[in-house]
Amino acid sequence: MNHFLEDSQNLTTVPGRTPDFENCTSTDALLTKYYLPALYGIIFIVAFPGNVVAIVVYVYKMRPWRSSIIIMLNLAITDLLYLASLPFLIYYYACEMSWDLGDFMCKFIRFSFNFNLYGSILFLTCFSVFRYFAIVHPLRYQYIHKTKWAVVACGGIWIVAFIAVLPMGLIIDSTDSDGLAICLDFASSIRLQTIHWYNWLLTTLCFFLPLAVVTFCYTRIIYSLANGPYTNDAFKKKARRLVVILLAVFYLCFLPFHILRIVRIKTRLYRVDCDLRNHINSAYIISRPIAVLNTFGNLLLYVAVGDNFQQAFLSICKCRIIIYEQQTVSNTDAINPS
Repeated sequence: MNHFLEDSQNLTTVPGRTPDFENCTSTDALLTKYYLPALYGIIFIVAFPGNVVAIVVYVYKMRPWRSSIIIMLNLAITDLLYLASLPFLIYYYACEMSWDLGDFMCKFIRFSFNFNLYGSILFLTCFSVFRYFAIVHPLRYQYIHKTKWAVVACGGIWIVAFIAVLPMGLIIDSTDSDGLAICLDFASSIRLQTIHWYNWLLTTLCFFLPLAVVTFCYTRIIYSLANGPYTNDAFKKKARRLVVILLAVFYLCFLPFHILRIVRIKTRLYRVDCDLRNHINSAYIISRPIAVLNTFGNLLLYVAVGDNFQQAFLSICKCRIIIYEQQTVSNTDAINPS
């Protein structure tokens, strides 16, 4: 029995749903059982505590809040929520794709994963736009850098991300295959026509459009740094680091995932050679944790953006050490009174 078939059902008898044209046997058992849990596990272990620390630093140490700090705080929150769904997926794939948490939790986990993925993309785009105005038009649009505009922008992003991903609650399925409950990935949903058009709409508006905006912003920033009146080398180095991190996140983490998801759905919708289809599905599976690696880039971004982030973090560590030493001394005095 193959527990790793994502499209094993014969769907020709299900009304209103477009079937796969081929009963193509999946060959991705090793990827789903070992690769996905291992990489998701590493990402969770590193990025989850990292984002907790970032939120603590932003909330308690980075005052007064500037627009960039507000955006970074929201990015850290959405990444934390994003990462919180990973243990469920790790458990699911490690247990040979046997889902025993019910249909609601299946929809919720898949929705949460994608909601925070696109929230992260939109917050990074928002940050890039603010950086563009700060470097390319520092005087003309100075009013944009008031904190109220960052708050309005972040509130709008939460709403847009929720509305954009809301249809996934209806599209994503948990179904039975060979006596096992399976929580299908979005690209493996049995509503092929629906996910085909919805995926194009979601990817165009919530990824390719932000990608174009980010690319434009940082192209202009690079040009401005090279030809502008900036004399501060430290400022230039910081700005270039941000450019490298942001473009790497979009082009190395997000872009392969979105392209391969489009191709993956296309291969299910049209007649494709079985071997080719398996290769594409394998590449798509590999790209999914790579998309989540953006959380590592975001951790670097927190350090690169905030000039005082390192100092704030170290001050928290020092406070912890002092408290621990005081408690140790108190306990010692209680045990050995003079």
